[in-house]
Amino acid sequence: MREILPVASRWARDGRPFAMATVVGVAGSGPREVGASMVVSADGEVFGTVSGGCVEGAVYERCLEVLAGAPALVDRFSYSDADAFAVGLTCGGTIDVLVRAVPPGSATAADVQLLAAREEAAIPTRYTLVTAGDDLGRGSVADGEAGESVRGDAVQPVKDAVTVHVGVPGQLIIVGAVEFAVALARLGTAMGMKVAVVDPRPVFATAARFPTAEVIVDWPDRYLKTQPLGARTAVCVLTHDPKFDVPALRAALAAPVGYVGAMGSRRTHDDRLRRLAAAGVPETAVARLRSPIGLDLGGRTPEETALSILAEIVADRHGASGGRLSGLPGAVHADAAERAAAARAGASDAATVAALASAPAAPAAPGHATAAPVPADVAAAEDVNMPSAACAWMSDAPALP
Repeated sequence: MREILPVASRWARDGRPFAMATVVGVAGSGPREVGASMVVSADGEVFGTVSGGCVEGAVYERCLEVLAGAPALVDRFSYSDADAFAVGLTCGGTIDVLVRAVPPGSATAADVQLLAAREEAAIPTRYTLVTAGDDLGRGSVADGEAGESVRGDAVQPVKDAVTVHVGVPGQLIIVGAVEFAVALARLGTAMGMKVAVVDPRPVFATAARFPTAEVIVDWPDRYLKTQPLGARTAVCVLTHDPKFDVPALRAALAAPVGYVGAMGSRRTHDDRLRRLAAAGVPETAVARLRSPIGLDLGGRTPEETALSILAEIVADRHGASGGRLSGLPGAVHADAAERAAAARAGASDAATVAALASAPAAPAAPGHATAAPVPADVAAAEDVNMPSAACAWMSDAPALP
């Protein structure tokens, strides 16, 4: 939902009527999680996505219908594995999409502006949407860390409702205004992160080089010590210079940040470890350091390196291995615990099959064939589209109900 808030808030502020479509249920495999949204203006302008495929066209038509006066509705799109790809689903499944009009001055228009303001201010928020009954489409905005609405009323449980966590954007702090930082800042911004580049050298730390980031001309360690760092913060040290690296890493590793990485060769890494130890950084803190930074993608250009770094940040955020999906067990969007369970089940199945294969075959009864062993089924996860608020590196964010 976060991605549509700037546009939807602007339309609401300008008094433009629009419709909002929000995914309120996912079963099986779907490309978007609960809360994914699309908005359509009265003149046909569209922003956002609920599936990425042909479902978009049907939802777009529903949006135009509610703008023309049709009531709010929850539309269910259900497809088999054979038909799923054509409509934008990764494989068979069902998605429920709530479509409602947002007239100028309505309560929903006010909610959208409030959500956008809280997202901009980095305030975690819960947005509850009623999905059935006379109140279909009604929403309520509440603090993400307490059971109180932002208007001061107690939040009451609502039957037939879904709660979407509108999380705050991740924070990416890049130490060193080097060429790799230019690519990393650009890609980090494209991923919806709030990016800051800090370097004490004003000739390199310029807005012209980093137009999408906040640029800070200061010593990195001093800057880090003044910031409200948390589990949604990733710090990437790209300077290759001990007088910058070591103080910055010491400050970052002393803070409860979700990710700390440093660029450099393995020789540089070994030297850096010795310097951090000499600076008094505990081994438990140093163990959190990702160095050399990034996943092994094989690329060497600044853009490829930036992709490698952000891939590692995303993998850490979700507790994933960063390996090839083709070589991993379980559902495509399974979390770390589900993946481990699938691996254990797969190992057990393999052992069973191997044991059966090595055992002497029992004689078949006359007129009957021997049955082949059937591996145990691995139960599909009920909800594999876990919003980022529940990820391991975001433990300070409120858990979803």
